[in-house]
Amino acid sequence: MPAELSPNKAVYTGSFDPVTLGHLDIIERSARLYSSLVIGVGMNSAKQSLFSTDERMDLLRRVTRHLPHVTVERFDGLAVDFVRNTGARVMVRGVRPLTDIAAEFTMMMANRQLDTDIETVFLMADEVYAHVSSTLIKQIASLGRGRSLDRFIPSEIIPDLMKKVLATPSPQWTE
Repeated sequence: MPAELSPNKAVYTGSFDPVTLGHLDIIERSARLYSSLVIGVGMNSAKQSLFSTDERMDLLRRVTRHLPHVTVERFDGLAVDFVRNTGARVMVRGVRPLTDIAAEFTMMMANRQLDTDIETVFLMADEVYAHVSSTLIKQIASLGRGRSLDRFIPSEIIPDLMKKVLATPSPQWTE
């Protein structure tokens, strides 16, 4: 565990299944605010993921390779512990419309009880991406046969998503 936490390093955690343009917007904006940004890809056995953790990490690395001080790591357990273990002092959270606010506020308050040294910084979703979720992307990919996916996810990962969707017999995804 790092002895001193850096205020110039931030962590953005999520499932990223798959990474969306909304996620990428938060990543790029965070990368401008902090000298180092770690993207933490969570492993959640309670969720049925389309992509494996390794695949999600690969997709994130591909779409963030233009950001030299962004790294991608996996984590299991509490996000606040992961943030501390990276040596960061800041947890970045992207917030979509008001429906996210209550859950994110509750999580922020719990994290403050778990570790008072970790601060949560909220970045509001850009209005263009405020409605985008990974669940919506999966539905468009499967039911809409991939039509207009480039409005929602980085175009370079569309083939990966379509390959997965076509290989998955019964889509039962949740956010």
